[in-house]
Amino acid sequence: MLLSVIVPCYNEEENVPIFYEEMMKNSAFLEQEKLELEIIYIDDGSKDNTAAEVRKLHEKDERVHLVSFSRNFGKEAGIYAGFQKAKGDYVVMMDADLQDPPSLLPEMFSYIKQGYDSVATRRVTRKGEPPIRSFFARMFYRIMNKISKTEIVDGARDYRLMTRQVVDSILSMCEYNRFTKGIFGWVGYETKWLEYENVERTHGETKWSFWKLFLYSLDGITAFSTVPLAISSIMGVVFCIIAFVAIIALIIKNLIYHDPTPGWPSMVCIILLVSGVQLFCLGIVGQYLSKTYLEVKKRPIYLVKEEL
Repeated sequence: MLLSVIVPCYNEEENVPIFYEEMMKNSAFLEQEKLELEIIYIDDGSKDNTAAEVRKLHEKDERVHLVSFSRNFGKEAGIYAGFQKAKGDYVVMMDADLQDPPSLLPEMFSYIKQGYDSVATRRVTRKGEPPIRSFFARMFYRIMNKISKTEIVDGARDYRLMTRQVVDSILSMCEYNRFTKGIFGWVGYETKWLEYENVERTHGETKWSFWKLFLYSLDGITAFSTVPLAISSIMGVVFCIIAFVAIIALIIKNLIYHDPTPGWPSMVCIILLVSGVQLFCLGIVGQYLSKTYLEVKKRPIYLVKEEL
C-alpha cells in the first residue's frame, strides 16, 4: 500500500526542506499501517530555487519526486498534475508552508480505516488574516452555497486525504477551468471533516492577494452555478416591465394634462442606470462565454519542463 503526498509549490525554496523534515517526524504511523510513502513536489514555475531544493532531497531520498512546470500555471493546475502523477492507494494534498499540519495525518488515516472515502480539513478561525479578507471569504461561501447545488464548506482547506477511488473520480473531471473546492463537493463520497485553528506560514508570504482571491471566487461561481445568468435574465424582464409602465403613464399624463415630459437630467440618470444594468448583465454572459471559449480550445492544463 502506498501513500502519495502532493505538495504544490510556488517560490517555496525555504519551506521545501522544512516540510520534508516535518513529514519525516510524523511518519511513524506509516510503518504501523504498513504504508510506503512518496512525496511529489509540484513546482509551479517558481522563480527561486524551489526545484533545486527538491532535487537535493531526491538525491538523498528516492521517495521524493519533482514535477516542474514550464511556467506558472496556477495552483489548480498543480493540484491536477499531482493527482495525475500520484500512484498511491491513498493520496493526500498539503501546502508546503506547513499551514496543513502533518501531525493530523495519523488521525486522518484512522478515519479512512473506519470506512470514510476522504478526510477533509477546515479552519475554525481565520487568525492572522485581515478582517476585510475574512469577511469577504465568509460572504463568498454563503453566496456560493445559496446559488449552487454543490456544497462548499466554509473554511475548507485543500488539505485532504482520499482513497484511490475518489482521486480517480476527480481525474475524470478534466475541465480546463478548475475549481477544486467545488470539484471535491461535486464528486461526493463519504467525507469526514476535521477542524483545527489556523496555522501561520513558516516562511514567506501568501501568494493569494485579495484581487486573486476575488477572481478565483468568480471562477468558482461560474464553474458550479448558472444562477447569475438567471439573475441577468430576470433583471432584463423587470426593466422592460418598468419601461413599459412608465411609457403608458407618460402617454396618459400627456393626454390628460397636455404636459410635455420635462427634466432631461432625470432622463440622463435613467439612461445611465439602464445602460449600467445592461453592461452588468452582458458582463455576466461574457464570463460564461469566456469559460466556454477556454474549454473548447482544449489546451493542456499544464506543461512539464522537468520530472524526477
